[in-house]
Amino acid sequence: MTDNATDIAVVGFAHAPHVPETFGTTNGVEMLVPCFQQLYDRLGITKSDIDFWCSGSSDYLAGRAFSFISAIDAIGAVPPINESHVEMDAAWALYEAWVKLRSGQAKTALVYGFGKSSAGTLRQVLTMQLDPYVVAPLWPDAWSIAGLQARAGLDAGRWTERDMAAVAAGASGDADSLLDQPYVADPLRAHDIAPITDGAAAIVLAVGDRARELCERPAWITGMAHRIDTPVLGARDLTVSPSTAAAAKAVTGGDVSDFDIAELHAPFSHQQLILAEAIGLKNGTKVNPSGGALAAHPMFAAGLERIGFAAEAIIAGSANRALAHATSGPALQQNLVTVLETR
Repeated sequence: MTDNATDIAVVGFAHAPHVPETFGTTNGVEMLVPCFQQLYDRLGITKSDIDFWCSGSSDYLAGRAFSFISAIDAIGAVPPINESHVEMDAAWALYEAWVKLRSGQAKTALVYGFGKSSAGTLRQVLTMQLDPYVVAPLWPDAWSIAGLQARAGLDAGRWTERDMAAVAAGASGDADSLLDQPYVADPLRAHDIAPITDGAAAIVLAVGDRARELCERPAWITGMAHRIDTPVLGARDLTVSPSTAAAAKAVTGGDVSDFDIAELHAPFSHQQLILAEAIGLKNGTKVNPSGGALAAHPMFAAGLERIGFAAEAIIAGSANRALAHATSGPALQQNLVTVLETR
């Protein structure tokens, strides 16, 4: 390990436009190349300056085996690279890169994620992550699983439909008008469901003095942890998120009083309520100033974007301390929490 294991920072973030559909291949190259170029230009580097690359994506979503291999075309064949991949949201790829840098094996890393949801029927594709014996054969789609979770919370009195509408409306929105809208998957209305987009995102990490060279105000990662709940939907209380609470406690020590912003990866409105409670966020923390996943949800990049947007606020000087969260799996099964701050 390095002498100062927490001396790692986000120094750059870029993402592709959030659009319902893009032209091109399912390997994300057309979306990734502009993201990489934006980071090169902003930081004054080339790909030769990156010691380690790590990506997050889904072969199921791309419709091909080892789709991440063809995505490396966005990097280029020369010079050879040190590369790895996770088959989930790229926030977990960032975790792998963070560990790589902490171990002293690299000083810089570029993490990226991509997903072209328009290439298939996403709600059915996501069924493939469910229990293959007793759940997946029923083909419950993502909206159905989330609807069961929302209904469980409503019936238990943990939140109301007005609470859900207030999340979707934001601080300046009109929750009453949203409640007049029809259900699309009872008790979910259209505004309760994240708009799935094609998308890609990339983040550059750097260690110590190298981070200070690349960025005037780096977003230092002071803690990162991820935890998992059982994938068996009937074996856990869907209205709470113990894994989020455990991950948050591991990186904050239970002190969440001084976060300026929190970027929460909540693809459904009621999930933001679950996450805020699990983390213990205070009223002084602004939640999802970027709009969150309810504004745009690029599959396998949305969690990485939460970290990117939180870091960008610190780099820009609009926040001093931020919390970022990412989720993967059905009904908030796996959760990752990151703490970033200025120095």
